[in-house]
Amino acid sequence: MKKLHFIVIIASVFLIQGCVHKLVTVPAKIAYKTTKGVVKGTVAVGKAIIPGDSDDEKKDD
Repeated sequence: MKKLHFIVIIASVFLIQGCVHKLVTVPAKIAYKTTKGVVKGTVAVGKAIIPGDSDDEKKDD
């Protein structure tokens, strides 16, 4: 009987690892994609606001 309990516990540990992996990686992926989008938007706004872009100097020549 003790062997059966041990086997069930070990099997449960392996099965729950997949759930824990999903619970950890899915929010991390969402946070990464959100942060990536915010950074891209901030860079675009910064480029639009800051005057004296190097492209303007090339057009004058």
